Amino acid sequence: MERSGDSHMQNSNLQTQEQTIPSTAIVKRQEPSIKIEATVAGQFLRKLFQIIFYIQLFIVSILVIVLTIRGLIYASNTNRFHPKKWYPPLLVSTASAGIVSFLWQSISFHNPSKAIKAAFWVSPLLTCAVGVLHVLIGSPLSLAAGTIAVVSGVIESLYACWVNPKFLYAADVLRDSTFCPPDKTTTFVTVSIITCVFYSSFLVIGIGGATATGTGVDIFFIIFIVLTFAWSMQVIKNMLYVTISRVRYMNFASGVDMNSQIALQDTVKHLVGSVCIGSALVPVIGTIRGSARAVNLIAGDTDEFLFSCADCYSGVASILITYGNRWGFVHVGAYNKGFVQASAHTWEMFKRAGLISLIDSDLTGVFCFLSGISVGSICTLIGGTWALVIHKSYATEVSIYAFLIGYFMCRIALAWQQACVSAYYVAYAENPQSPRFRATIPDRIQVLQRYQV
Repeated sequence: MERSGDSHMQNSNLQTQEQTIPSTAIVKRQEPSIKIEATVAGQFLRKLFQIIFYIQLFIVSILVIVLTIRGLIYASNTNRFHPKKWYPPLLVSTASAGIVSFLWQSISFHNPSKAIKAAFWVSPLLTCAVGVLHVLIGSPLSLAAGTIAVVSGVIESLYACWVNPKFLYAADVLRDSTFCPPDKTTTFVTVSIITCVFYSSFLVIGIGGATATGTGVDIFFIIFIVLTFAWSMQVIKNMLYVTISRVRYMNFASGVDMNSQIALQDTVKHLVGSVCIGSALVPVIGTIRGSARAVNLIAGDTDEFLFSCADCYSGVASILITYGNRWGFVHVGAYNKGFVQASAHTWEMFKRAGLISLIDSDLTGVFCFLSGISVGSICTLIGGTWALVIHKSYATEVSIYAFLIGYFMCRIALAWQQACVSAYYVAYAENPQSPRFRATIPDRIQVLQRYQV
């Protein structure tokens, strides 16, 4: 996936220029009509989130070490917990998550059309398989999880049938935006996955230590570790997202081939606070907006009261998405903006360019989500089946942890592709007439307009 074939002298000159340009000194193309100025409070908030992120990493590291030592001591004095039956399924699932995620991002890069179809049709099958596994486990928690998995699998299959006509456009956008990946992309993805494998394994050891004693306080510790894990994985994903989206945006917007290593260094030095804020906001706001759209579909316009409530909820979601969306990460990296400011700017540009309906119907984000579900399900089937065979009482928790690890690992592996798509949309919204863009987006807009008529 490494960039090749460009003029060596031209790239060398461009990279030399980039090294002399601070991360905030990129030429801006246009500003929003309503500016959100950087304030002292905004700068303080970025620094605060950055400090909180590092503090929680330190706290969870100490906690995991303490829980691990205590759990091993407890396991040696009692037969309640069996480390040799609890750890291997999860650790193997974690390694499998890294391998499958890396292979899948490579497949989706080389064959986007087949990858998108596979994600939409295989994900429901794997989700239902996970549901069957949980039913076989038979505990109350696993039965609830199994029911949710089966219902989710059915919904995913119905959704795949509904959006089947959009597969071609999603594949075209993914191909157009990733056709020439930034240099060192493979290195960044590989390092990110390896880091996450070790980090996940480290936290799994701590969760095992807490499971060994299983007191009320230990349950709180496990919840804290899982929440920390989710936020940390989001931050890792979005660090890669901001770095790659900046490089691709510069290429789409002005034809500059920026050095990826310099972009990563700028992200680590200057943008961690904004990335931490976005990593906390985007999943929450995205869930709210997704649920609002689902409520609108269910409510329809037959029941006036239900329609009124759905419309109100949808309005709140529309306001929230303006100030917290994943496309804002592009301007976080390109202009060193705060996350809220960048989100508002990019969303306003989408409105001005008439791209909101196109953005809402784009399937690349759903493709990444379903890919995460698929890899998470594979890890669940590996770890959960293993635990079911050797120690049934561990199967439920092992399968749940394996799913979370697989899901986040895959999202990190695909972050660079999603970043390229976001950069493509943002750069297009700024300058739709640029010759660097193919006719993919204009053609799709015409199709949507015909449907609306």
